[in-house]
Amino acid sequence: MTGRCNQCQTRVSILDYFNIVCEGENGKIESNCKACGTRIQAKRTVTSNFVTHLKRKHQAMYDEFVRKKDVKREAMQMCTGPPSGRVISQSSAGMNKFEYSDPRQSLISEAIAKMIIRDLQPAQIVEYEGFRELLQLLEPRYIPVPCHYIQQQLLPAYVSQVQLAAKQALKGAESCSVTLDLWRSSSAGNNSGAGFLGVTCHFINADWHIRSTLLACLPLPDHSNTQQMLSEFDEISESHGMSGKVFRVVADLLPCENRSAFRLPGFSLIGNDEEEEEDGSEEESSEAKEAISSNENCKSLDQCLGRSRIDCFARLLAQCVKEGVCASPQISVPLNKAARLYNYIIATVAHEKLVQVFGSSTLTNCHSSTDKWNAQLKILRQMVESMDFLEDIVEINDLVLGNLEKAVLRELVEVLEPFEEASDMVQGDKHVSISLALPCVLGLRKHLAEVVTHQCSGIVMGLSQALDRRLAGILEDPLYVTATTLDPQFKLSWSSDSDWHKQVLLEEVGKHTRPLSPLEHHSEAQPSPSKRCKLFSFIKQRPTAQAKTVEQELSTYLHEEPTDEDPLQYWKRKSIDFPLLSQVAKKVFTVPATTTSVDQIFNLVSKTLRPEQCRLLPKNLDTLIYLKANYRILWS
Repeated sequence: MTGRCNQCQTRVSILDYFNIVCEGENGKIESNCKACGTRIQAKRTVTSNFVTHLKRKHQAMYDEFVRKKDVKREAMQMCTGPPSGRVISQSSAGMNKFEYSDPRQSLISEAIAKMIIRDLQPAQIVEYEGFRELLQLLEPRYIPVPCHYIQQQLLPAYVSQVQLAAKQALKGAESCSVTLDLWRSSSAGNNSGAGFLGVTCHFINADWHIRSTLLACLPLPDHSNTQQMLSEFDEISESHGMSGKVFRVVADLLPCENRSAFRLPGFSLIGNDEEEEEDGSEEESSEAKEAISSNENCKSLDQCLGRSRIDCFARLLAQCVKEGVCASPQISVPLNKAARLYNYIIATVAHEKLVQVFGSSTLTNCHSSTDKWNAQLKILRQMVESMDFLEDIVEINDLVLGNLEKAVLRELVEVLEPFEEASDMVQGDKHVSISLALPCVLGLRKHLAEVVTHQCSGIVMGLSQALDRRLAGILEDPLYVTATTLDPQFKLSWSSDSDWHKQVLLEEVGKHTRPLSPLEHHSEAQPSPSKRCKLFSFIKQRPTAQAKTVEQELSTYLHEEPTDEDPLQYWKRKSIDFPLLSQVAKKVFTVPATTTSVDQIFNLVSKTLRPEQCRLLPKNLDTLIYLKANYRILWS
C-alpha cells in the first residue's frame, strides 16, 4: 500500500496544547499552556515536561492526547505494518508496549514509586503477581519495571534530589534548630535496641518562611548509645553545612513506640478490651523500663549539649494529660462503656445517621488505629453532645449509659478541652509554635483553677500537679519568654512582672545578636542615586538615621499595640526598623513546639508494620521514611 489514510497523515503532537513563545539554541523552546498559561521550558525533542504538565493539571486534555496517539499508531500499523527490521512487542490484547523512553512509561513508573514511598511498601511489590495483573488491566501497554530498578535507581535518585535541595536551602539559613526522634523496632525483639534516628532541621529562609526538612533517617543498632547518636548528628551537621548554626536541639529520646501508646483509659476504639487488659501490665512494665532509659539518655544529652537541648512541648503536654487522667482510675469504667457503645453503633447503625453525629471525616477513618488521647476526646465529645440521639437508635439496654456516667464524661470533656485546644494549636510545621507554649501553660493553669467539677476533682488535681511538675519551668525559661514577647500578638501583655521579663529579654537578645558592621550601616545610610546628583542639591538632605540600641528597639517595639499579624511576616516587614530584634526572632522562631513529620511516620510504622499483622519491615525502610517525610520537596 503506497498511499496513507487521513488518520496516518494527521499530525499529533503534545505541542498542539501549548503556544510556543520562543525557540532558543539547541532546540530549546519556551511555551505557554493554552489552558492555564503556565510557562514551560524544554527541548523540542524531549517533551516529557509538557506531558507531565497535562497529566497533572489537565487530565481531560491528557486523555485526549493519548487517545489521538493511539488512534494514529493503530492506523499506521493497519496501513504499513511494522517498520522493516523492527520487532514490535505486543500485549495479549494486540496492543504495542510502551518504549522505555515514552513519557507515559516514565509517569507510571514514577507513580508506582510514589505509592511505595507514601504507603511504605516493599519495593518487591512490583514483582507480585497480583500487582502485575492489576497493571495489565489498567494499562496493558506498560512494561513492568523490576524490583532492583526501584531500589537501585529510582529511590537513590530521589534521595539525591532531596539531599541536594536540602543542602541548597540550608546554605541561606542564618541559624536553625534540630529535632532528634528515635524509633525502636518491636520486631527486633524485646531485648534489642535496634531502631532508627530521625534528624529534622527547622529554619527560616530569606523570605521569612519557616521550613522543616528531614536530613537523615539512620539505622541505629543501639538506641541507648547516646554517644553514637551525637556522633551521627555531628556528621549530618557537617555534611549539610549546619556546623555553628544550630540554635536548639529538641530531644527527649523516649522511643516513639512507647510515647504514642497513651490513650484515654478504657476508651478503646475499634479494639478488643479484654486483650488490652491482659497486655496492660506488660505495657506498664515496658514503659517503666523505657522511662528509666530515657532519663539516662537525657542526662547524657544534657552533659553533651548543655542548655541547647530542650524537651518537646507537645510531648510534655501529652504526658501531663496522661498523668492527670491516670490519677483517677475510676474514670476508666464510664470510658470503657462509651467505647463499647461507639463500637456497636459504628458496626450496626446506618452510615447516614452516623454522619449526623460524627461527620464524614471521622467515619472515613473509624477503622484506623485511633490511639491518641486528643483524637479520642474529639469522638467522645461528639458522643456526649448527641447521647440522646444515640440511645434512641441503640436496641441493647446494657450499652446505654446511666446519668452518673454521662455526667462524668461531660465533666471529663470540659476539663480536657483546653488541653486539646493547646495540643491542636501547636501542631503543624508551617507556622511559629514556640511562642504559643508559654501562653498555653498560663491558660491551662487558669482553667484548672476555675473549672468546677463534682465527679472529676481527682483528675483536675492530677492535671494541676503534672502541669506544675513538667511545664512550670517554661514560665521562667529565657527561650520561651523571648519567643512569646517577640510574637506581636502577645508582646508582654501576658506578664505579671513586665520589668523583670523585659530584663530577661534584653539579656537573651544580647547573647544572640551581632552588632551591625560599619559597612552595613554605611550601605543602609547611602542615599539613592537621584538624591546624590547635583541637580537636587538645592533640596535639604535628611539627617542620617543613627543606629538604635537594643534597649531603644525593644522600647519602641513594646510601645506599639499588639497585632494579630503572622509573626514571620511581621518581622519581615519590621526587620529594617528593628534589625537587632529581628535577628533574634529569626533564630528563636526556628524552635518547634510540636512533633515532626518523621515522628508521625514512626507512629504509623509502629501501628502498621508489625509481624503479628503480617506486615514486615521493608529492607530499605530508612530510605522510604526519609522520602516520605520529604515528599513535598519531590512532589509539591
